[in-house]
Amino acid sequence: MLNTMKSLHNERLLKPIPHQTEPDWSQVSQIPIQECAEPLVPLSLAPAPIKVFPAYNRLGTPGAVADCFIREGVYRRLLAVARSLPDGLSLVILDGWRPWRVQQYLFDSLYETMHHQHPGASEAELIAMTREFVSIASRDPLAPSPHLTGGAVDVTLCDADGLMLNMGTRFDEASPASHTDYFEQFAEGSAEQIARDRRRLLFNAMSQQGFTNLPSEWWHYDFGDQLWASYSGAAHALYGPTEFSL
Repeated sequence: MLNTMKSLHNERLLKPIPHQTEPDWSQVSQIPIQECAEPLVPLSLAPAPIKVFPAYNRLGTPGAVADCFIREGVYRRLLAVARSLPDGLSLVILDGWRPWRVQQYLFDSLYETMHHQHPGASEAELIAMTREFVSIASRDPLAPSPHLTGGAVDVTLCDADGLMLNMGTRFDEASPASHTDYFEQFAEGSAEQIARDRRRLLFNAMSQQGFTNLPSEWWHYDFGDQLWASYSGAAHALYGPTEFSL
């Protein structure tokens, strides 16, 4: 009976990832925010099912913090996700709340990369290409960048030895293959199936705890912010921009 229950659970975690359209940021920014005042909490204190690797701090990104901070409600949901994973796998948190300075740096850096790769593109086209992977830095209380709210989180999976799994692309890789459902197009038994199934596992485990996914980034999930409200159909967001303080 126990093995049957585990099998059914694993089947649910391997359901295909549905195709979702990219967010319409003009509509996302119009969703009202009813701030619930949950504090930011450090993920470094989380128990074993969660591992923390603050990617931007390790990369030396100016202003990046040395821990991953998220809202308390997001913290509890991430713990539930980690505990739902098959034996031998752990949830790795790569990023959560960001200072505005970090968001601006990431946007500017990718914008310059896009400009170099597409020298003939207009400013509007470059902004659109950049926004596919990095949102505009905004501290506007009515339309904050998702990561400035503490409701957005970047995650991946690792094995029992703490080695991150190959998810098909690198974290933060600005390419079509980073779209969450990219590997759904490949046939069963193909070499891409391993990455596809790992993304399915992550997507379904996160979805079951109420998170929504940014379709262009297999690693990016939201709860409580305007992007989450847009994809979940919630009437309002729970989190506005916030700051961390001890």
